[in-house]
Amino acid sequence: MKMRPCAVSGMFYPSDPDHLEQLLAKFFKSVGDGGNSKGIVAPHAGYIYSGSVAARSYASINSGFSGTFLLVGPSHRGFETCISMVPWETPLGIVDNDDELGEALNIDQDEISHLDEHSLEVQVPFIKYRFPRARITPIMMGKQDYKSAMVLSEQITSAIRRTGRDVRIVASSDFSHYVPASVARKNDLYAIEALSMFDIPEFYRRIGERSITACGYGPISAMVLALREYGGRKAELIHYATSGDVTGDNNAVVGYAAIAVI
Repeated sequence: MKMRPCAVSGMFYPSDPDHLEQLLAKFFKSVGDGGNSKGIVAPHAGYIYSGSVAARSYASINSGFSGTFLLVGPSHRGFETCISMVPWETPLGIVDNDDELGEALNIDQDEISHLDEHSLEVQVPFIKYRFPRARITPIMMGKQDYKSAMVLSEQITSAIRRTGRDVRIVASSDFSHYVPASVARKNDLYAIEALSMFDIPEFYRRIGERSITACGYGPISAMVLALREYGGRKAELIHYATSGDVTGDNNAVVGYAAIAVI
């Protein structure tokens, strides 16, 4: 396989390049530029629901960034942790893969498992649009327990150290799924408060205590743990929203958060 093709264009985001570019321009129009985030949490729902939240995350990274985005997203189909080491297609063009960083991670390559996973794919058009010179290294995370997050964070820090790459880490995650908006907000902000303190064991405890159905808590934890080794001091909540803010139905929503690690 020489390229990872689009799997969810036309469903999660527009497949027409002009339409996609116009939509992304709209998202970024009012969010500014010039942040210095080392990593972000960005949602991965359909752009109509979470695209504006994701744009706020990416806006916390200076648009002139031309290094490598290390993407960490959950496997929604139960596959094991694996990386992709081929270029990725978007309607806006191809995004190159940083295969040297990928090799340094010492994680199994499995392009087949990546084919239908949307948690990583929906991030790539944002990167192509806003950071056209950047490359990517996509990691799909299987087991999301604390030990697995620790192991992945160590693999990430070791690979960055050995390659000397200028890296920004993107943890792809939505938060509560299909609960009333008031419950989603209360529970999600409770978990995010632990992230603001860089307390990952407490983050896991709060996720478990309230049975919060965040689908990418492992990628979030691995990102924060890795960046703690590279001078990360705190995680700041930029914006929180739910699907109900778009649909008007607040009975069963999905929560979305834009979070920056600085």
